[in-house]
Amino acid sequence: MSISPLHTVFVPVHRVPARLTFDTVVKAAEVGQAIGDAVAAGRLERVELVPARPASREELERIHDPAYVAAVVSGTPEHLAASNGIGWDPNLFDIAAGSAGAIRDAALAALATGGFVGALSAGLHHARFERGNGYCTFNGLALAVHAALDAGARRVLVLDVDAHSGGGTASLIADVEGAEQLDVSLIHYDAFEPTERCRSVMTDPAGYLSTLERELDAVVDPAGIDLVIHNAGMDVHERAGGVRGMTTAVVAERERMVFEWAAHHGLPVAWTLAGGYTSAAFSLREVAELHLLTPAAAIAARR
Repeated sequence: MSISPLHTVFVPVHRVPARLTFDTVVKAAEVGQAIGDAVAAGRLERVELVPARPASREELERIHDPAYVAAVVSGTPEHLAASNGIGWDPNLFDIAAGSAGAIRDAALAALATGGFVGALSAGLHHARFERGNGYCTFNGLALAVHAALDAGARRVLVLDVDAHSGGGTASLIADVEGAEQLDVSLIHYDAFEPTERCRSVMTDPAGYLSTLERELDAVVDPAGIDLVIHNAGMDVHERAGGVRGMTTAVVAERERMVFEWAAHHGLPVAWTLAGGYTSAAFSLREVAELHLLTPAAAIAARR
């Protein structure tokens, strides 16, 4: 299979059971449909949607306690199996392994091609070694970091701009040689103590873009980074779970800044959906449209 350096998006392959209809589980299919519609309408250049390889149990046991992985497979003990906060279902392992596998595949493809590659993955960055957390079951970001380093990357930066901090990821990669993390967050949930390798910055809508610009400018030797993993959460948006003042224009500018920064330094990027939620006044299709800001910005930056 030939991989385009720009337009490939890996899609988690799983069957969504009726009892697990949480946004994190179901929105990949909706975003995929929105991408297809945008391509057909000429709003996006050609994008290739490619099925991902689910993460194996052995891969997941490299970043998670085998007892926790076993609980997600079997459903017992319940306090572990449902520790993601969504609940347990016999299909949960396949769903979470598909999501983790998609961002791993995107990371490997971006590293191999030097381009921008996406994954329709969500529910990743709060999961910890011994349990799930915050609607996240398996930490695909940590999995992707390990896969990239195994493939020859010497330095991988996780850039997490989800509304919430990625404390799960920080806990899993803090001692991994070659792994770094930069969090720019609006909500203190899952906040972590910054270290030399894992930096966490809290901001607000008024200072959001200037803070992100400052932090990107402060990254040490960006040209020495082999891969950026961009956790492009849309839950910063004021209607998708975020904070008033975080408008579509602000989020679009965030995505432009990230990809232009990466393009300027010649950095491959693997991006993923991360957060973004529905409400009585904000539909799943509207959430999906927000997520289209990410591939649109990637395409524009490569031009």
